[in-house]
Amino acid sequence: MEMADLLALSARYIDNDIYEGAGLVNRPTTELSELADGVALIEAFSHVVTFKTGDGLVLFDTSLEAFADGVLKSLRRWTDEPVSNICYTHGHADHVGGTGAFVCEACDKGARRPRIIGHENVSPRFRRYELTNGYNFTINARQFAPATELRMGGEQPKAGPGRFGPNPWVDPDTTFRDRLDIRVGDTHFNLHHAIGETDDHLWAYVPQHKAICSGDFITWVFPNAGNPQKVQRYPLEWAKALREMIAMEPELLLPAHGLPIGGKARIASVLDNIATALETLVEQTLAMMNAGARLDDIVKSVKLPSKLMDKPYLRPVYDEPEFVIHNIWRLYGGWYDGNPARLKPAPDAELAAEMARLAGGARILADRAAALADAGDLRLACHLAEMAAQAAPEDVHVHGVRAAVYGARRKAEASLMAKGIYGFAERESAKAVAAHNSAEK
Repeated sequence: MEMADLLALSARYIDNDIYEGAGLVNRPTTELSELADGVALIEAFSHVVTFKTGDGLVLFDTSLEAFADGVLKSLRRWTDEPVSNICYTHGHADHVGGTGAFVCEACDKGARRPRIIGHENVSPRFRRYELTNGYNFTINARQFAPATELRMGGEQPKAGPGRFGPNPWVDPDTTFRDRLDIRVGDTHFNLHHAIGETDDHLWAYVPQHKAICSGDFITWVFPNAGNPQKVQRYPLEWAKALREMIAMEPELLLPAHGLPIGGKARIASVLDNIATALETLVEQTLAMMNAGARLDDIVKSVKLPSKLMDKPYLRPVYDEPEFVIHNIWRLYGGWYDGNPARLKPAPDAELAAEMARLAGGARILADRAAALADAGDLRLACHLAEMAAQAAPEDVHVHGVRAAVYGARRKAEASLMAKGIYGFAERESAKAVAAHNSAEK
């Protein structure tokens, strides 16, 4: 794509508050676009940003392992310069997985191995992933199932054991704690550590180009600060990092997901709106926590105004504000949600069995769940459908209702995370129904 195209597209969306779907701003095409003289962005599962320096290429991230070959081909159509430095914005697999391909390329060409730069917490993250490989494989199969359903023909993603992440993880050989300024050829890079989505994140200011490489601080979806299946995130510190970026007065913003953005005022407005959304959630949640509210009350009460949620780069199509509230509670208040019955609760299956006895049977619970779903009360319907299935785990009628209820819930949700979890539950029960019907034949 030509230099002006991506920047013109992002300007059109931002300036006119136009939203035409997440797929038009997050495009894993592996196509390279030159955005300024010697500055290019390769769109992939996460983008690869590259700078020509006169002393080799400096890359920010390497995308997923599966995208590395396509990224390399696009890069080599642009330049034959060797890669001298790779900077990890953070240690998520979709940002570091392709590194091995670049290391192998250097080896095959007899070139110097790229220096790999990252925050000091990147390597501990990799070790944690190795300790929790099966868990991470399972939750990522569940989380990203909606994005892969069409490719897989609706087949249930396989849970562990499987490999999560690249094999092997390629650790940084140059690390820093708070800030690292490097010069490569004729280009300076100011690397800043900040916590937000992760504890090992960096963002970079490149003075020569008045550019910021923002990693996942900007993703063109609502900030991934509440992921229900992942470790702690830090929304207030995230907002602080965005405001520090504004202070640099950048004229080119190069995110790891979504479209690049040009223009000082436009960039400042985007960063300010995202920071304000996060700050507002933290402020309102903490105010209710300090007043003694339960988590349940906070989730029902705290909302963001439509003037923020309607922005094309703040749509809740991946993460969503409700999940961020849970993470704020966990960060400042722990895991106890304020309901004493849930401090040391009865096992779910025992509670479900008791509720089924009171109702007159698991099928009555299931049928009530179906009626509630038909009436549009999907939240309550899910509770009853889940209880019915736990009270009667072999009942095919119950599983049929559970599949239908969670299927309706999946379709009604906006965020990929919610769709993934509800879809997983839907397929569990659909599989149970299919197994029963097969055995009956």
